Amino acid sequence: MRYVMMMRASAGSEAWEQPSEQSLNEMTQVMSEMAEKGVLLAGEGLLPSSEGFRLVPDGGTARVVDGPFAETKELIAGFCLIEVESREEALAWAERCFAADHGNTAGIELRRVATADDFGDNFTPEARAREANTFAVIEGRPLEE
Repeated sequence: MRYVMMMRASAGSEAWEQPSEQSLNEMTQVMSEMAEKGVLLAGEGLLPSSEGFRLVPDGGTARVVDGPFAETKELIAGFCLIEVESREEALAWAERCFAADHGNTAGIELRRVATADDFGDNFTPEARAREANTFAVIEGRPLEE
């Protein structure tokens, strides 16, 4: 199963206060170990919300709202996409990342990534095939028939 591990933004990360050398070294060590074990699928730190924007509904269309955004506790400072065997394994990796973070962020939230089966009958065979081909293109695999 896959999880997204979201590092919550803090006032410091939103002000682009740089993590310490110790924190960067420890976090890259954990990320490297996750990669070596085949757990890490993707992971990046994010710039502050002042560098971002949102699309919000506005009368049936999308309106662009530029950052920064006020609610720091709702923002993400970084993420990892991991593939693990269980919730407990995801938690163990998150605890290691939390320790390596040294308080640079406001905590870590984990959310399981939905699979095709989570969508039930609304995810039609045509949509499933389209999704399979989309990921085949991304991964450089032959398209399914």
